[in-house]
Amino acid sequence: MAKKYHINPDTLAMERVEQGFLYWLRRSGWYVFGGILLGTIFFFLFFLFFPSPKERQLAQQKQNLEAQLQVLNNQVDQMQLVLTDLSQRDDNLYRVLFGAEPIPLAVRLGASRKISYYEELARMTNSQLTADLALKVDLLEKGLYVQAKSYDDLIEMAKTQEVRMENIPAIQPVMNKDLTRVASGYGVRIDPVYHVRRMHTGMDFTAPTGTDVYATGNGTVSFVGWRQGYGNTVVVDHGFGYSTLYAHLYKQLVRVGQKVKRGDVIALVGNSGKSTGPHLHYEVRLQNQPIDPRNFYFYDLSPEDYDRMIQLSNNFGEMLD
Repeated sequence: MAKKYHINPDTLAMERVEQGFLYWLRRSGWYVFGGILLGTIFFFLFFLFFPSPKERQLAQQKQNLEAQLQVLNNQVDQMQLVLTDLSQRDDNLYRVLFGAEPIPLAVRLGASRKISYYEELARMTNSQLTADLALKVDLLEKGLYVQAKSYDDLIEMAKTQEVRMENIPAIQPVMNKDLTRVASGYGVRIDPVYHVRRMHTGMDFTAPTGTDVYATGNGTVSFVGWRQGYGNTVVVDHGFGYSTLYAHLYKQLVRVGQKVKRGDVIALVGNSGKSTGPHLHYEVRLQNQPIDPRNFYFYDLSPEDYDRMIQLSNNFGEMLD
C-alpha cells in the first residue's frame, strides 16, 4: 500500500504520515456504507422497472378481470335501458288502458340490501367495479321481478275487460301509416296566432281537406256542432270515463246519440275555427280532463313505430290551432 507524506511547515521537510487503526476503520466504513447504499438503490430500481414473473401474472389477471367487469357493466346498462322502457310503457300505456294506478317508484326499486353488504364488496379487489356491478344487478333483479308481476296483473285485467278494450281509443284518427302527418304533440307549445306558450291539449295531424276522420274506439256520439276555437267538432263518449274530441272539421258525418265503432268514418278534415291550415286536432279525455293521446295508438303502432311517434310528438315548435 502506498505511503503518505506531508510537509512540516516548521522544518520544511517531508515527513511520513502515520495512518492508525481509526483511519483505516473510517475508510473501510465509507466503502461498506457506499456498497450498501448502491446495492439498495439497485434493488429498488430493479423491482420497480422489472417486475417478477409472479407480479406480471397477477397484473395480467387483474387486467383481464377489469375487462370482464367492464363488459358485464355494459350489459347491465343495456338491460337497464330495456327495463326502463318497459316500465314507462307499463305506467303510461298499459295501466292507463285499464284505469290502473302506476306502480310507485319505491315498489319498483324495492328495499335495498344493508349498506354493510356493499361496504364489504368495496373492500375486495377491484372494489369499485365490483360494488357498482353488484348494485346494478341487485336493482335490475328487483325491477324485472316487479315488471313481470305487473304484466301478470295486466293479463288478468285483460281477461275481464274485453268490452273496455273495444271502447277505449286505440288507433290514430286519420290514415297515418308512415307517421308523416304528426304535426304537433300534447304539451306546452307556441300559439300560432298569439305567439305565446300555452298548453296544447291534444295532437295535430296534417291532412288535406276532406280526408276521412275515424272513430278511435267504440262509443256514442255525445256532441256534434261548433265550439269556440275548435270550429266544427265531434265528441264521442267511449264509457269508462273516456271520450275523444275531433276538431277543425270540414264536415261532421254523425249525429248526437249515434253508436259508432272503432274505424267508422265520423267526419272529414277541415280548417274551421282557430286554425292555420287544414288539419285534425284530436284529444283523448279521461273524466273530461285531457290526457296525452300518444298513449292510445297501441292497435296501430309496432313498438318501433310507437318510439318514433313519441319522438315526433315531442315537437316543441308551433301548433296549428
